[in-house]
Amino acid sequence: MTASVINYSADVNVMVSVRGHPFERDPFEAIFQDMASISVTFVDQPASVELMTPKGLAPYQALVLYDMPGIDFAHGDQPGFVEPPDALVSGLTAALDRGIGVLALHHAIAGWPAWPDYGEWLGGKFCYRPMEIRGKLQPDSGYRHDITHMIHIAKDLPEPLSPLLTGLPETFELTDELYLAPVLERDVFPLLRSDYTFTEDNFHSASRAVRGDMFSRKGWAHPPGSNLVGWVKRARNSPLVYLQPGDGPATYANPQFRKLVENALRWAASDIAHDWASQP
Repeated sequence: MTASVINYSADVNVMVSVRGHPFERDPFEAIFQDMASISVTFVDQPASVELMTPKGLAPYQALVLYDMPGIDFAHGDQPGFVEPPDALVSGLTAALDRGIGVLALHHAIAGWPAWPDYGEWLGGKFCYRPMEIRGKLQPDSGYRHDITHMIHIAKDLPEPLSPLLTGLPETFELTDELYLAPVLERDVFPLLRSDYTFTEDNFHSASRAVRGDMFSRKGWAHPPGSNLVGWVKRARNSPLVYLQPGDGPATYANPQFRKLVENALRWAASDIAHDWASQP
């Protein structure tokens, strides 16, 4: 079998959608500054929503989601779920049908909770309140900041996916926020697993945090979760990579994380990824 090779000299134009969740902009933008031949345009929500159409994304080979739209934290004791605009639903669906490469990072997995297809495309959902996923009621998700853990990269990936892990060690250490949340493992190809234990006693309740009770699990129960913290999947006709890491400057500066992001962008923009994603 011929190895899948990415052209690292090819120009890649990327749109990055941000906001909806606090982050440190300058350290985050620095992730992309040393990526040769990759040009990045940052667009804040809600303006970025208007560009998520085939026409709006036409200048770009990849879309990065580092946003968290569709949640109203001022709604009351529990956050309100905002319906996505009809133009976004039709526009982003059409863009995925045309094959835009997508990289979703960290809190993007919590976005648009009132739009079930969005979670299906990303391969999971972080829940700020109990919600139904695939007909089953899920509890609010768990979070835990500043966890130092070991990442183990996948072995024996299908050949078209192998460039995603090029240049990475088999294991590396990362200090970051972790999530205890539903992952649609049967629908994704694993890239990264953590050695952390994903059980309720190691996490805090997102719902209690929203109500002002940070770092609490009082009265909260959650089933054991997946240790999968990075994966790749097809989203309609588009190649999509999700990386759970990405909470703050310590992760932004981590060389392995930066390599993951660069690999994901070059792969998602490549003919290799598009050919793979368009297969039935």
